[in-house]
Amino acid sequence: MTMSFPLLLAILVTPLIGAVIIMCLPSNRPEVAKALGYAFSVATAALTIYLLYKFKTNTAGFQFVEDRPWVPGLGMRFILGVDGISLFMVVATGILFPIGLLAGEKYIKVRIKAYVAWFLFLEMAILGIFLSLDLIQFFVFWELLLVPMYFLILGWGSERRKYAANKFFIYTAVGGALLLAATLVLGFLHQQDTGVLTFDFRRLADWNGLSGTAELLLFIGFGLAFAIKAPLVPFHTWLPDVHTEAPTAGSVVLAGVIIKMGAYGFIRFSFELFPQASIDLAPVLLVLAVVGIIYGAVVAAMQTDLKRVIAYSSVAHMGFVALGLFSLTIIGLDGAVFTMVSHPLTTGALFLVLGMFYERLHTRQIDEMGGLWKPAPVLTGMFVVAMFAGIGLPGFSGFVGEFLSMLGTFIFDRPFAIVAAVGVIFAAVYMLWSFQRAFTGKARDAVLKIRDANFREVVVVAPLLILSLFLGVYPKPVLDRIEPSAKHYIVNFEQKTDYRSPEHARDRIARIADVIRETAREQQKKAEQ
Repeated sequence: MTMSFPLLLAILVTPLIGAVIIMCLPSNRPEVAKALGYAFSVATAALTIYLLYKFKTNTAGFQFVEDRPWVPGLGMRFILGVDGISLFMVVATGILFPIGLLAGEKYIKVRIKAYVAWFLFLEMAILGIFLSLDLIQFFVFWELLLVPMYFLILGWGSERRKYAANKFFIYTAVGGALLLAATLVLGFLHQQDTGVLTFDFRRLADWNGLSGTAELLLFIGFGLAFAIKAPLVPFHTWLPDVHTEAPTAGSVVLAGVIIKMGAYGFIRFSFELFPQASIDLAPVLLVLAVVGIIYGAVVAAMQTDLKRVIAYSSVAHMGFVALGLFSLTIIGLDGAVFTMVSHPLTTGALFLVLGMFYERLHTRQIDEMGGLWKPAPVLTGMFVVAMFAGIGLPGFSGFVGEFLSMLGTFIFDRPFAIVAAVGVIFAAVYMLWSFQRAFTGKARDAVLKIRDANFREVVVVAPLLILSLFLGVYPKPVLDRIEPSAKHYIVNFEQKTDYRSPEHARDRIARIADVIRETAREQQKKAEQ
């Protein structure tokens, strides 16, 4: 789908324009920087919501495509596009950033101009990742994200922010190097086979010139970069440290969209470019997924810092995303992408509420809390709702995503689904145990003196919880936009490989059975006549 107004380009450049304008402001006008930050982030959010409104359901292809020359001599083009997989990641990014700015307003007291500018620049980089259809362009945004996130952690993080920022830099840089190397090899192999140097994802996806060995190695190159960012066990160790030391808004964005980039990369690029390798290595990725679910839950239960509990819960949640993806079923893909939509709402709300408690208590240690519900019943209530939504209580969005992921896996390979179901139980155990220790019991004098949530704090958190409840009760609007793209990926597997989806096989068997029954009825009628 094309349109005269470059909507995707407008979404991409709006936060960039805001960041540039804010950087040109004098440092002694922080109130102007804040106002412009809100204006440009809200404008971006409005554009993404308009994109959601204009997006056509029942369509698997890319919509609102913008294709322009970039560096033609090197086969690079500037290509933007969105489908049912990337749509909600773009919308989630647009919604989370003004909420993140509003949440951090009280806690950011120094270098406000720089903070707001880096925050908007980070939004632009994330949007570029989800909208790019040229592999080099995708890599550029993938690396650009590193810069603002690094400085946000380093400049406004907690005590061990230098360690966390450097760890994030190293992990991301290693993944980026692997991604660039694999991208260049893929482009040069295509040129060698066809005489055309291109990094246009759509053209590369239609090309079938890779040998089995080359496809496997390239899948590993792309896959390692995506697994680091996802993060899948054992590439996850950067996440708890970065979550713990990042400012609250950084943690919200990190949990909401940044760690979804790895899963998005698997769906968007690995599945399309390397279908046979995706099928061959699916059991390995399923093992990593269930290990992540169980490991994340067990380690979360052992944490004494409440923020690290939530951070390790993200490891488990991303295990459910990987589980749905590599079930290689339509239902599983629906569940994986739905979880990617749900997780920003639930975990984002948890980080926001915890940040509000940290501002009051100046600690996240569970044994220094206790009895928080007494002085702060509203804040506690929001935490409870977000906690139940996150552990998959029916009626919230977390349940829908995890249920569909496990159902798709049950169709593909039952043992993986059974182990993942145990992880759901573990999630309830560690979250409820953490809640019991931090929020119930006898409160210390310092705890009793804290104030409850104010109107601004309720306004920040409530929309996320309301959206989670709405999607848990009525997930159809999201699934209607995801499913055509999910079906496309399964059909692509069946067309390019010998793979046959268990769902499609079941449908074919059902159709054959219907034909047999109808034939039997006709023969019976003839015999009676």
